[in-house]
This record gives sequence, structure tokens and C-alpha cells, in this order.
Amino acid sequence: MKIGILDSSNNLPLLVEPDTQGECSNIDTLLLWYKENSQFIENKLLLHGAILFRGFSVNTMSVFENFVRTVSGNLGDYVDGNSPRTKLTQGIYTSTEYPAEYSISLHNELSYSHKWPDRLYFCCISAPSNGGETPIADSRKILKSLSPNIVEEFTSKQVRYIRNLHSDYGLGVSWQDTFETSNKLLVEDFCIKNNIDFEWKKNGSLRISHIRPAIATHPKTGEAVWFNQADQFHPSTLPEDIYKTVMSVFKGREEELSQNARFGDDTPINLSMLNEIRETARKQAVVFRWQEGDVLIIDNMLVCHGRMPFVGSRKVLVSMSHF
Repeated sequence: MKIGILDSSNNLPLLVEPDTQGECSNIDTLLLWYKENSQFIENKLLLHGAILFRGFSVNTMSVFENFVRTVSGNLGDYVDGNSPRTKLTQGIYTSTEYPAEYSISLHNELSYSHKWPDRLYFCCISAPSNGGETPIADSRKILKSLSPNIVEEFTSKQVRYIRNLHSDYGLGVSWQDTFETSNKLLVEDFCIKNNIDFEWKKNGSLRISHIRPAIATHPKTGEAVWFNQADQFHPSTLPEDIYKTVMSVFKGREEELSQNARFGDDTPINLSMLNEIRETARKQAVVFRWQEGDVLIIDNMLVCHGRMPFVGSRKVLVSMSHF
């Protein structure tokens, strides 16, 4: 294998490629090498936060599924998720299905939830003709780069996440898709077990709200990381024209927005803080072009990810594993 850094000006992602073409550039070779070097890979993932495997022809869903099931063994569902995606098979999903012209801000998957995946696995089945990159950034560096007053306020107040989940039609995702069930009792049981306040509305929609820390400690490295989605839940993450329209429509009724974020004491988060968080993450972002067959593994606490706008057909699959 050839092992190096994809972008010499950054510490991530680590790039692993076959050192020769032909028989070495297939999934069987990669899986064998992965098994024989699992501790090395674990150490490198904790150091760099992301590893890109390129040149191994992982270009179908079945091959990707074989890879993730072999190397992870503990795939999770996207229960409590807040973005639209399609479940293709158990543990394999499409990446977020937002319109191609919009970007998706950097975030750690399910960092707003009580339980999140430890690792994310991305696979590029089809690369778009232009754009569509999955930018990644080190959450340790983001935390260290933020203004001390922002870190202090978010640490002390934490973040309240608020969602209004429709039943059949409306903005955002439905509660059925969010919890991957149409059984209200199962949803209520999930909320009770995870300290989530919930309220069923007359129109069949569900309002949920809960408070989560803004900073977390990685269980293996002991490092503090910026670990929340306040800037992504807040409506100001929308394109400026859409944000202005939404806030005009919901003026005085912000609690009815499909999703929102406030401080844990229910006070609003200053827009200047949210903008600094976004800009800080953007400056730390590493962007690379997808190639068909690429597989990217991310430590979900150490590294956040997003999506750039794109032109053409883009098919990137994702899977998640839990500790």
C-alpha cells in the first residue's frame, strides 16, 4: 500500500492506495490488508480523524456493504436523524438528499442526539461532473480556534434543539422518517428514555425539544471537541433570501419552525456567534474531489463533514457504526 496525506498542507485525510495496479486494486486485497493492519488503521484514524481509501474499485452498493460489514461489524440505523435520506438496506443509506444547488454546512452526525455513530463510512458510486465534494474539518481545531467567549457561553448554557416533525406533508422530515417507525408508542418510549420533551399536535405532527452539551470529550483520545449542531439547526443556516422569507412568515411564532436551536436556558443564540462558528469551520475545511470507488472513513467526533453544491449525477452512500 501507498500511505500518505492527501493534502500536504493539512493533517487529513490520510490517503491509502494500492502501490500497484491489477490484482492489488480490488476489495479483497483491501479487506485482507485492513484485517492484518487493524490496529495501525485504528491509530491512524484517531490521529488524523479521516482515512480515504482510493483505487480499490468499491463502486457498487453490494461491494460497499461488504466492506463496511467486514470492517465495522456494528452498523447502526439513522434513528433521530434530521436530514432527508433513503434507506437502501439495513445500515446503508443515501447521503443527504438536499437539492444539488445548496451546500450542507459542516457538522458531526447526530451530535444533537443522545447517541451518535462513532464512525461514518462514505462511498462514491458516481461522482458529479462538477462540485459535490464532502468537505471535512478537525473538530479539535475548530474548538481551539473559536473565541473564548463563545466556547464559555456554549459550555455553560448548552444547546436546546427544537423540531416540529410533520406527519404527512410539511417542511423538513416527518416523524415517521425521523424515528423509522409509524408507531407512536415506540416514538414516545424513545423520547422518555432519552429525556426528550414531546407533544403531539392536533394535525398529527410532533414537537420535540431537548438540551445537549455543546462540547464533548472523545472516549479514546480524551480530547475535547466542538460537538453540536446549533448553527445547522438554526434557521440562519438557510440561504439568505430563504431565511428572510421564513423569518417573515414565522415572525413571533419561531417555535413553529421545522427546526431551531436556542441556548439551554431558552435564550436566543446571537447570530454573530453562529456566523463565527460557521466561518471558523469553513476555514478549517479540507475539500477534495470525489473519484468513483472512493471510500472515506471518518471518526465522527474528531471530524465534521458537509457537502458542496454540485452539477450532474452524484451518488454517495453512507453507513454508520456505533461504539
